[in-house]
Amino acid sequence: MPIDFENYQPSDLPGPNTNGRTILRFLAATPETGYRAGEIAEALDIPRGSVGTTLSRLHNQGFVRHKGEYWAINPDAYDAHTASLIGLAAVSEQFEGDYYDEIPDWDANLPDLDEYEDADSGAE
Repeated sequence: MPIDFENYQPSDLPGPNTNGRTILRFLAATPETGYRAGEIAEALDIPRGSVGTTLSRLHNQGFVRHKGEYWAINPDAYDAHTASLIGLAAVSEQFEGDYYDEIPDWDANLPDLDEYEDADSGAE
C-alpha cells in the first residue's frame, strides 16, 4: 500500500504480528534471563534462521542485549518505548469521540503562528 512518504513516521518497535514483536514479548517476560537463539526458536516455533536475523536487527536497534551466544531483552530501551506507546494509547482513548476526533478538518482554520512571530519581530 502506498504511503505519504514525507509524513510517514515508522515505529522502531516491530509490528504487532511479526517475529520481532513475538521475540521481544518472550524476552520481556523474563528480563534477567538470557536465551540461545535455538531456545527462542524452539519456544516460539519460529525458524532458527529467522530468529538469528531478527535478534541481530533488534540488537542494532537497542532492544536486546547479547553476551556470547545468549540474548536478553534490554529493559531500558524496551520499557521506554513501551511506556511511550502506552501513553499515546491512553491519550488517544481519553480524547476519542471528542470534537477534534469527530471533525477531521478541525485544524484547517487555525492561525499561522509564523505570521504572528514575524509581526512581533518587525519582519514582513
